[in-house]
Amino acid sequence: MMKARQYVIDEYADHQLYKELAAREKDSGNKEALSKLAEHEYDHYLFWRKFTPGYQPVLNPLFLAGFRFMRRFCGLTFTIKFLERHEHATVQEYKSVLAGLFGEDKARLEKIIADENEHEKFFIGQIQETVIKYIGFVALGLADAIVEITGVHAGFLGVTNSTLFAGISGLIVGISAAISMGSAAYLQAKQDPSPKGAFGHRSAWKSAVITGISYILSVIMLAIPYFLTHNMSYAFMFSILVGMTLVAFLTFYSAVVFDRRFWREFLETVGLMLATAAITFVLGAFLGNAFGLQHIMS
Repeated sequence: MMKARQYVIDEYADHQLYKELAAREKDSGNKEALSKLAEHEYDHYLFWRKFTPGYQPVLNPLFLAGFRFMRRFCGLTFTIKFLERHEHATVQEYKSVLAGLFGEDKARLEKIIADENEHEKFFIGQIQETVIKYIGFVALGLADAIVEITGVHAGFLGVTNSTLFAGISGLIVGISAAISMGSAAYLQAKQDPSPKGAFGHRSAWKSAVITGISYILSVIMLAIPYFLTHNMSYAFMFSILVGMTLVAFLTFYSAVVFDRRFWREFLETVGLMLATAAITFVLGAFLGNAFGLQHIMS
């Protein structure tokens, strides 16, 4: 079987990753779910090893280190969902192999396919993580800040040549907006008719703080280019790139965790950001010329 060795490597790698994640997990429920996933993958590994007698896969330490880093900075749910993204293609390959197997081997592979399609998704669904309950509020803070503050900065392109003035103005507007957004998130979470739904109980105060902090961090990152250069065009360009990077990260994170389409949501958010910037730039240029603000605020 030509690809048996690759299947051995894949299943063994998944087993080792789940095993290590389980060993490092403190939550008993998550630890149990991860341990069951590790057992499934080890069972799959033993099946494919039958077709590669004497072969023992060796994992690159950097492979495991990369997933440890991902677990620490992106969370457990994201790490596991990212790991499982290749499973659909793997299942299709396993189905194509079925035609060449008979008897016990065929029945065993059919069970492995069932594991990949159903059992593992079930155990992944058992994993509970705080960040997933509040990801919507993180997205609310980041997305709103990126669109609004990019618009503020674009407006100042037509009003002043002072990057310092534009940067400070963005911070002032952003921090004020963060307080407003945090208050709105608090009221939204408090009035949620089903606080114990799919994402479990959500604290109104945590929702407000997470939204506000997400907003403020975005505002700061978007403002940094204005304090590193005296050229408004360069500052705006780099601020736009920072905004697009934040959008890409947030969209990719949500796409992995919630099985969404990355490009559609990414392009929609970036399009909204650029459209807002274009409108506020025209407005800023008009007001700047109408009131002679370029000379006053340069």
